[in-house]
Amino acid sequence: MIVTAFADALDDLFADPNMAVTVSYQDRPVRALVRRPDRDIEFSDITVQTSTALFEILRREIPAPQAGDIIVHDGDSFVIQGEPRLDAERLVWTITVRPA
Repeated sequence: MIVTAFADALDDLFADPNMAVTVSYQDRPVRALVRRPDRDIEFSDITVQTSTALFEILRREIPAPQAGDIIVHDGDSFVIQGEPRLDAERLVWTITVRPA
């Protein structure tokens, strides 16, 4: 089954210490892929570049993340903002955060 093969590949990805890290989600350790891309925000005719943080976490690790929940990574606390999104296979959450 394709979904099972894909889920197995995700397990390998999240277990790889070169790709994923352990973060604390609501005081519980979970594995996550962390991205910190810069984002351009436009106000009228001014563009401001700001850093953001995104966490990708397996759905089975956290079945229902909520806005306001806390994720701690490398000693920095982040608050989930907005609605977490599931990927097309509904296996991985993409979570946007802001500093706590």
